[in-house]
Amino acid sequence: MAALTRGCLLVANPLLSDANFDRTVVLLLARDADGAIGVVLNRPSPTGLDEVLPEWETLANSPPVLFVGGPVNQEAVICVARIDGGVPAGASSDGEGWSPVTGDLGTLDLDLDPDSVAEGLQDVRMFAGYAGWGPGQLESELAAEAWWVVAADRDDPFAPHPERLWTDVLRRQRGPLQVVSSYPDDPTAN
Repeated sequence: MAALTRGCLLVANPLLSDANFDRTVVLLLARDADGAIGVVLNRPSPTGLDEVLPEWETLANSPPVLFVGGPVNQEAVICVARIDGGVPAGASSDGEGWSPVTGDLGTLDLDLDPDSVAEGLQDVRMFAGYAGWGPGQLESELAAEAWWVVAADRDDPFAPHPERLWTDVLRRQRGPLQVVSSYPDDPTAN
């Protein structure tokens, strides 16, 4: 198991009873005394970015759709990006426009001009809503074994086949978690 820090993944136990998080992989964006925030990486929506953020569509990784980042505040869009060194043009390192998560991964302010930041971006993905936990809530869910904390691969937030991410992340783990990767959708059908 990895440390519960920004940039780690929370992988849902298939026995988790909350339909919002069935077989999800959450990238943890922030965690402090007030709680934690993350985005679900493997829930692409049918809504194309050309419909809601056409100015960002050409910068987005495939599939160029809006992802369902979680059940909280689905009107808000969070842009997760990987930069090519330094701070993107038009942003500043003091949190104006760019908020680092870990290494070259962070969140980008969508009020920035996409043309001005394009040169410094390697990968971009948009998430409507987020997953949020109040103080101690995530720790309680971890104690109840609702989630597994694992290290993220640098390409996980931009996986070209997000529908396979839950299985792929578990498959690369060692021991019992690797076995869980083949857990059937309906265990009663076995």
